Amino acid sequence: MTAEPEPIAAEITYDDFRKVDIRVGTIVSAEPYPEARRPAYKLTVDFGPGIGLKRSSAQITRRYALDELAGRQVAAVVNFPRKQIGKFMSEVLVLGFPDEQGEVVLISPTLGIPNGGRLY
Repeated sequence: MTAEPEPIAAEITYDDFRKVDIRVGTIVSAEPYPEARRPAYKLTVDFGPGIGLKRSSAQITRRYALDELAGRQVAAVVNFPRKQIGKFMSEVLVLGFPDEQGEVVLISPTLGIPNGGRLY
């Protein structure tokens, strides 16, 4: 079952795009989050000097096993306000695209990138 793609969002300027700070980081740990309403993991991501370690809740349990996440580089928005998700405080939004079943597939660079590198 293929989901219909969302329509293209309203046009923005490059300055608008730059307001969203998307950085690369490496997942250093992943833990179960059994208290979440929808199945999720708690991730700790290293964004390198200047940003450091940040935590995120990610609904990626159907596509990824806990033991395959540590060491994986991901893209995340690092300048959203912190968000309380149940008893967990999420500090960044890890990014992904939906697969044919609507499950999140993480965005990862194809080559190793220094942690903290900004998307442009």
